[in-house]
Amino acid sequence: MGNFLKENIQKTGNESAKSIKKLLKQRWFVVVIALLLTGLGASITSVSFKTGIYFINNWRLNLLDKYPPFIVLPLFGLVGGGISGFLIKNFAPAAKGSGVSQIMGFLRHKQVPMNLKVGLIKLLSGIIAIGSGFPLGPEGPSVQMGGSVAWQMAKWLRAPVAFRRVIVAAGGGAGIAAVFSAPLGGFVYAIEELLNSARPVILLLVIITTFIADSSAIFLQGGIDEPTYKIEFLFSGLDFIRLILLGGFIGIIAELYSKYILMMQNFGKRLYKNKFVLKMSICGFILGSIYSILGDEFHYLDNLKTIIVTQSDIDIKLPIITVFVLFITSGLAAASGAPGGLFYPMLILGGAIGLILGSSSWIPETAISTYIFAGMGAFVAGCSRTPITAMFLAFALTKNLLIMKPVLITCITSFLVARAFNEESIYERQIQLELEN
Repeated sequence: MGNFLKENIQKTGNESAKSIKKLLKQRWFVVVIALLLTGLGASITSVSFKTGIYFINNWRLNLLDKYPPFIVLPLFGLVGGGISGFLIKNFAPAAKGSGVSQIMGFLRHKQVPMNLKVGLIKLLSGIIAIGSGFPLGPEGPSVQMGGSVAWQMAKWLRAPVAFRRVIVAAGGGAGIAAVFSAPLGGFVYAIEELLNSARPVILLLVIITTFIADSSAIFLQGGIDEPTYKIEFLFSGLDFIRLILLGGFIGIIAELYSKYILMMQNFGKRLYKNKFVLKMSICGFILGSIYSILGDEFHYLDNLKTIIVTQSDIDIKLPIITVFVLFITSGLAAASGAPGGLFYPMLILGGAIGLILGSSSWIPETAISTYIFAGMGAFVAGCSRTPITAMFLAFALTKNLLIMKPVLITCITSFLVARAFNEESIYERQIQLELEN
């Protein structure tokens, strides 16, 4: 079945390439406008998404200065989950879940609603859910929002169906590019995960769209493209074997994580059936209750990620607790159908594992950062089966070329180990699960 699907996608890719070449000759202006509007639309929605989450998170943190966590966090989760669930159930059911599997389903010719309404509800519900404490990230929704904007632009411009498929994938990649400030990461993701095609004309369209999205996102955020973390890395020949072992270990954990996420989603569907708002509310309350008994580091995941990456005054207990807590809670959040992505918890989980193993006495202290970022990339690669994308996303956090070699080693190793258990990525396995009514 998998081979048949890949052959079908490849055949469709050939037909798309021919159709797009014809379109470029006859209506090149339509193509240019579609790419420009898709890139701009993806960047606007992604920046708005991050800004909205930041605003609600700050409100939540300010309330924590005045009231105890056991009141603020469960209440925020309960109300935020309920509002988010209400918006999705009543206005755009297709906006639930990560967003990546929805775009992949559309590209595999499944009946998936694609329009600005879905993108707008994804934007609003995702801001509310993640801002209220659901431990998920903006990248999945950004993929779906970028794809929805692209589909709408192509429809308005009356572009042929073959072109719409390509521009939707390009819009998904543009969403990744805008969120991570990683145009190459978004480009490779669209090709590696979404399209499974390497036709020159398709590559050209996708890379133009992702670079437009990245450039406009930088402009919208102040016009400065600086790395998220400025960290020095050390990599020697002795690290080669250690990084392979790290990648292999994370590959096993990543596959266990994927199975756990899918199990929790199945459990959530069976337990609550069509009671989506109730499910979101209860899950939000449980998540808030769990985080209320933990330290301040867990009240805002961005701060937790920064503490792990920079190793600032860190006790080895923190990354160990992080792996255990985030493993459990992100699965619970996914089980609720919350509109949020899994790349974010994957990056933190991988970084925490890399920090735990990198803190071993037989690894130089100056090389710990290498293991943290290598672990980040490896976890994403193991779950998504996209090692090259994972490498570029880890690189985008530092913009330091020295990190690419160790990250690539762990990403490829993790990918191969995880793939030995199951050829399909977590998103491929989620398609049928999330697209069922």
